Amino acid sequence: MTPRFLLSLLFFTFTFTFSHLTATATATANATAVDGTGDTDFIRASCNATLYPDLCFSSLSGFAGAVQRSPASLARVAVAVALSKAHGAAAYLSHQTAGDEDSGAGAALRDCFANLEDAVDEIRGSLRQMRRLRPDADSGSIRFGLSNVLTWMSAALTDEETCTDGFEDVAEGPVKTNACDRVTRVKKFTSNALALVNGFANNL
Repeated sequence: MTPRFLLSLLFFTFTFTFSHLTATATATANATAVDGTGDTDFIRASCNATLYPDLCFSSLSGFAGAVQRSPASLARVAVAVALSKAHGAAAYLSHQTAGDEDSGAGAALRDCFANLEDAVDEIRGSLRQMRRLRPDADSGSIRFGLSNVLTWMSAALTDEETCTDGFEDVAEGPVKTNACDRVTRVKKFTSNALALVNGFANNL
């Protein structure tokens, strides 16, 4: 076997191997991109069933890789996001109630904070229940757990609405505006999470 033949064989083997690896890597990347797009499309389609689809998609699309196309995972993540938003608003209100001495706005803030604390507890309980759901459990057990989540998330939404309703007789001003704007935004996240949990329950 001549050196020239060996060199040609080595070159052919290298070229074939490199081409094969490149094609495989490209195919894998394309498949991953397609799967990622499908996961994102799943979230967008699910969010279209909520009252605030754009907010739903923008807040959940970043979790597409973890959610993939699982209604259970999507609902759980939505509840977690709602809890984060409610907790943040409650922390904001706690500082406002400590510094506001105006009788009307101050009383409304304190009541709102109390209602929002209840909402945080209810959403936290909902998330705890969602994490306890086992994929291998029978549908009856899952439905029972989800019924608790739906009850608590509905109660949380009611508490948030009660919070903003308490400002109806308060004069317009930055305290009222900031509190109501923040809690109104929280209501949207809670509403979306409730809709996604309900959609998951209805498809069991």
